[in-house]
Amino acid sequence: MPEQFSGSQPIYLQLVQRVCRQIIRKEFPPGGKLPSVRELAVQFGVNPNTVQRVNMELERMGIVESRRGQGMFVTEDESLLTRLRDELKEGELKRFAEEMRDLGYSNEQIIENVQKFLKLN
Repeated sequence: MPEQFSGSQPIYLQLVQRVCRQIIRKEFPPGGKLPSVRELAVQFGVNPNTVQRVNMELERMGIVESRRGQGMFVTEDESLLTRLRDELKEGELKRFAEEMRDLGYSNEQIIENVQKFLKLN
């Protein structure tokens, strides 16, 4: 089934974020091979050229490396993957805090509600 995409950001950047999340969750482990361009295009319901652009961006970021004739492989650099995980966390926290503040919550109220939520779940 094709993925749902937001109109606020280019599809290839949304896919870069999704693949990064898959790497962080170790769906694609360090040193592991990514699916082929065709496989990812079918999985995400996009043009193979879009996936190729995703791969180029991930390679530029150092998250994956191309091995001629073999495909794309996740970096084995754990410090880079840890930094990526931290960057994703910071981005999510920032978005969450901004949304909560837009709703009128103070920092103290945000913390209190998060603590309540975590106790219930």
